[in-house]
Amino acid sequence: MPHSPEEKKRVVTRLRRIQGQALALERAVNEGTECGALLQQLAALRGAATGLMAEVLESHLRETFLQSSQGGPQDASIDAAAEVDQLMRIVRSYLK
Repeated sequence: MPHSPEEKKRVVTRLRRIQGQALALERAVNEGTECGALLQQLAALRGAATGLMAEVLESHLRETFLQSSQGGPQDASIDAAAEVDQLMRIVRSYLK
């Protein structure tokens, strides 16, 4: 969960963008928009939700693993940060 004011603001901004996309999608359905355009809007909505999920997951991983390693040697926290970076690259590749 994002804890800093900057992280919260970024997450709320993303959520509002997702909300706008969902409302636009609802309007498009009510207006009888053709399926191809609806699918494109759905893909954009899914991408936005997936991006938000990845951001919250990364925040959680950093909070969990980097805070627990801060009590140890400096090299341990550098290794933990590198591991989180590598894990997030892998996760993001699967989320695409």
